[in-house]
Amino acid sequence: MTGMIYPAIIMGGLGLIFGALLAYASKAFYVEVDPRQIQVRTVLPGANCGGCGYAGCDGYAEAVVAGEAPITSCAAGGSVLVERLSEILGVEASGDEPKVAFLKCQGSPEKTVKDSVYYGFADCRQAAVVPGKGPNACRFGCLGLGTCARVCVFGAMSIRDGLAVVDIEKCVGCGTCVAQCPREVLSLVPRKTKVQVACSSPLRGPDVKKACSVGCIGCTMCVRSCPVQAIEMKGALAEIHVEKCINCGVCVSKCPTKCIIDRRSKWEREQAEKTLCEINAEKEAAAQKETETKPAE
Repeated sequence: MTGMIYPAIIMGGLGLIFGALLAYASKAFYVEVDPRQIQVRTVLPGANCGGCGYAGCDGYAEAVVAGEAPITSCAAGGSVLVERLSEILGVEASGDEPKVAFLKCQGSPEKTVKDSVYYGFADCRQAAVVPGKGPNACRFGCLGLGTCARVCVFGAMSIRDGLAVVDIEKCVGCGTCVAQCPREVLSLVPRKTKVQVACSSPLRGPDVKKACSVGCIGCTMCVRSCPVQAIEMKGALAEIHVEKCINCGVCVSKCPTKCIIDRRSKWEREQAEKTLCEINAEKEAAAQKETETKPAE
């Protein structure tokens, strides 16, 4: 009988000792948490997408309360979250412009040249580092293996016809897919931007045509036709400055390879036509005024 009692007493005593030590340690090493951090964590969406630049919502909550991160870093929460955080922290709410992911490529299988066969894991990051760097002749286009779709916690990415497709209604602009794309063909653009160059190849026209039928060939037609000078050439690739672009769509109609995409609605196109007419009228009036004021020779 004593062979059972003594071990029980010893184990019970050890349990009391260790329990007391743990209780002391919890008091001695207690780190006080700012109550605002708990409030911030409560209103965060909890997606843990990492788009804010921190490992998760807990890390962001701690950083934003400490003043190390702006209240506008959480794309998933949007403007509503910015207002809530401004109330909790007592700071001014100034939301950033909403953004959405955009694929700078239209190289589907029927539009691109295949120069190799890829056997391996269906992961863009791995395909980009093996010899051949994927099955397509274009080394700057979408690999279409779905890495972006797998990392998107909002279900806004999918693969169709060998290309990544962004569901604009679901995309919150967190940038996770952009960070994981090894080809850098995904970027974040303002949600209001509806006209974009869907190509990322820096090669010149003849080399682009050898690999893809819908790539930018650097003809500069878009640059010359833009009524507000919102497009410039970055080497052999056209680039649209979103802060200048009025979404008029002139460049879309002028592009010979149709590498500039148009996501405007019918109403937006009608409004753009009105804006374009006003711009042309102003230019004609300015030209006429200049002619009238010019001294006769």
